[in-house]
Amino acid sequence: MNFSTPVEKIPGIGLKYQKRLNRLGIKTLGELLFYFPHHYGDFSKITKIKEIKLNERSCFKGKILEIKQERTWKRKIILTKAIVEDDSGAIQVIWFNQPYLIKVLKKGDKLIMAGKIVLGDKQAYLSSPVYEKIPETEDKIQDAKLTHLGRIVPVYSETEGLSSRWLRYILKPLLLRFKNKIPETLPEIIRKKEQLLNLSSALWQIHFPDSLKLARAAQNRFSFEELFFISLFNLKRRAKMVKAKAQSFPINVPLIQEFVKSLPFKLTSAQKKVSWQILKDLEKPYPMNRLLQGDVGSGKTVVSAIASINVIKAGNQVALMAPTEILAKQHFQTFFQIFNQQRSFSSSVNIGFLTGNEDKFYSRKLKSGTIEISRQKLLEKTKTGGIDILIGTHALITPIKKGKSSSLRVLENKVKFKNLGLIIIDEQHRFGVEQRAKLAGKKTNWKIPHLLSMTATPIPRSLTLTIWGDLDLSIIDELPKGRKKVITEIVSPQKREKVYQFARSQAKNGRQIFVICPRIEEKEDEVKSVEKEYKILSEKVFPDLKVKMLHGKMTPKEKEGIMREFKQKKFDILVSTSVVEVGIDVKDATIMIIEGTERFGLAQLHQFRGRVGRSKKQSFCFLFTESSSKKTKERLKALINCNSGFELSEMDLKIRGPGDFFGVKQWGLPDLAMSALKNIKLVEKAREAAKEILKEDSELRKYSTLKRRLEVFEEKVHLE
Repeated sequence: MNFSTPVEKIPGIGLKYQKRLNRLGIKTLGELLFYFPHHYGDFSKITKIKEIKLNERSCFKGKILEIKQERTWKRKIILTKAIVEDDSGAIQVIWFNQPYLIKVLKKGDKLIMAGKIVLGDKQAYLSSPVYEKIPETEDKIQDAKLTHLGRIVPVYSETEGLSSRWLRYILKPLLLRFKNKIPETLPEIIRKKEQLLNLSSALWQIHFPDSLKLARAAQNRFSFEELFFISLFNLKRRAKMVKAKAQSFPINVPLIQEFVKSLPFKLTSAQKKVSWQILKDLEKPYPMNRLLQGDVGSGKTVVSAIASINVIKAGNQVALMAPTEILAKQHFQTFFQIFNQQRSFSSSVNIGFLTGNEDKFYSRKLKSGTIEISRQKLLEKTKTGGIDILIGTHALITPIKKGKSSSLRVLENKVKFKNLGLIIIDEQHRFGVEQRAKLAGKKTNWKIPHLLSMTATPIPRSLTLTIWGDLDLSIIDELPKGRKKVITEIVSPQKREKVYQFARSQAKNGRQIFVICPRIEEKEDEVKSVEKEYKILSEKVFPDLKVKMLHGKMTPKEKEGIMREFKQKKFDILVSTSVVEVGIDVKDATIMIIEGTERFGLAQLHQFRGRVGRSKKQSFCFLFTESSSKKTKERLKALINCNSGFELSEMDLKIRGPGDFFGVKQWGLPDLAMSALKNIKLVEKAREAAKEILKEDSELRKYSTLKRRLEVFEEKVHLE
């Protein structure tokens, strides 16, 4: 056997357990050995029988004096009864409906047992304890051979038909056989500096630790290792990108100045700062790889427009990709409005729009307004350079299927650019990393386009350094002047009616209302579904107002139609799922009501709140919750007291963990590495260690094992 051996060929597993292990993502011996415990149970304290307390879980050793089996008088329950003693006393043990035990356990067997003492009709007894047989020689060496009790016991994430006990039973002999055969992957200089366990010791201690301290040391080693490889991977990608060639776009200062003056508003100092950073990147002869972060409404779109102008006027094309058709269409309209302010060159710019669900595809020639053209013509114009900016969804990188039946569907031509100079991806973490790499990898002759990623979800520093560590970072930390802080309140069930009355008065004055629900269909009694909430609000609460519903199961055309009507003020209240979290801009919406706020993270709640307050009118966000949890109240108070999305994202990371940030799970990180992302100090140490290694040996020629391990890691994250 070797580490690539399929699990079904491992003795004791076979085809029966293969399927169960596969459900856990375990297909090879190597993956089984590196399937780490979720947590640990401490059964290391051995209690004397006479010291065991009623209704407390205890662990003790003893010898079976007698064992028998009997049925209750109704013959419905099989009882296996035993008397077990140690040097302090004896106790009765009873197992219920486990008839096989009479064949497994015999008089004279030495056991270690764990369970609770309960009070029966006549006497106290140990009820259905877990047990493990103790080898004949009862000394420290033999005790160390215990697997399930009498020690720190690993507990794994399980699946139906596959328990932690079974995993311990399988893993222990395999670890004893293979743990010393796995080559060390971390350079010795790093292990010594960071005081990390070697791989062999860490692998044993993470599965069968001698103490909780050693278990934590093993976890720390593997957490550091995963973060180290992420950092190493990102730094090598960054170095590779610097060596690549890209079109250099000198800053056209007069053009940019004229554009900024034509805007109906003044840029904030933060917008000016990040615009300059991006324009300086575009001057470089190697591809820009920058992440632009900014709260909802901070003005990221106009910054991307400034970069686009510079590229277009140099004779190149721009592609802008958004995660939803609603957001893509909004960008399409916004770019037209922004560029139309600049008369000196607007007539020479064409903007195209492409998605995978519409039958018609559009191009906007700014001089003459909207021109509707076919997909094929749009693709041809893009290929020949007739489209300057192409805006769309993932249809920009995915061939479109057409045809009434699956058998007739054919792949339409892929989008091809004549001279693509800049790629802009909005809400970049909502796209799979493979998609990002695919779009960014489009080559114009021998040059690679510059890449600007944008996100309104504030990303904690530790995630930025790891998951997006190959990107340079720009932050818009300032909202446009004149915007009022959204008043945020926690609403208990008793105050719900008061909020409804206030909302009605606002609606009568021309204001609009969002109501956000956690799910589309109600699967739990306390979770409000969109359908149910819509019915309640439209029929009982606001029968005098116009209410409509929006959710992700609707078609793109349905969603777009509803949002268009909402913007046009054809109805007052929109009841929706989290589909409105990103990219929907309704100026007259001033009230955000969020149902089941305990179901959302702080960063997501902050995104919802950003859907209102988009004008100079005072806006409100009401957090409806029926939870009495102290933790929930603390989280919601943080939302009230803090208006900074970046600060909230750090709190969200500590409370909920990194798995809830879009895109993080795409990396396929193990739980230990996911948890380690909360530890900024460990992240920084791992990144510095990666820098040191690459500074010493950029090609890792001296570290062949490390190089091979990095290649495996690259395959795992599906980027190259």
